[in-house]
Amino acid sequence: MKIYTRKGDDGTTSLWYGGRVPKFSGRPEAYGCVDEAAAALGLCRAAADRNEELYDDILRVQNELFVAGAELATAPEAAERLDPGVSKVTREMVDQLESDIDRYMERVDLPPKFVIPGGTELSARLDVARAAVRRAERRVSELRHEGHLADDTVLIYLNRLSDALFAMARFADEPEPQLFEGRG
Repeated sequence: MKIYTRKGDDGTTSLWYGGRVPKFSGRPEAYGCVDEAAAALGLCRAAADRNEELYDDILRVQNELFVAGAELATAPEAAERLDPGVSKVTREMVDQLESDIDRYMERVDLPPKFVIPGGTELSARLDVARAAVRRAERRVSELRHEGHLADDTVLIYLNRLSDALFAMARFADEPEPQLFEGRG
């Protein structure tokens, strides 16, 4: 099976349910950033212990990012064709992230300063993934500002995901806050 189609050789890409757009336009930029975040989370999962909750949460989030990517790769006029939880981000996915944030943060003692990444390899990888999610959030925010989102759920999801990754990173970090605290 050949994976190349040559259709993108002209600098365009297809949207789901119709149309071609330049690869540098808003939707490909947004779902490309989501794809980068999912790949960064792959590095996190590879560094996590398979028997720990972080591993399971990271894998779930990677799957959810495919849902977000499908929604963002869909032509706006076809948004009604998306399937909640399969190709459209849901409020329940956002709620689960909020639960994750609370669960991790109740077990973390944050220093009263900005955190410098790198306390552990896994926490540093989670911080890189968080930065990739923030970039995706900025791209999706631009789509929203331009009126190209059917609703705000995917934007809200990415915002909560960056918070969840911060919480996961601090949970995976060095247990002595003074060893990873940053600037006040």
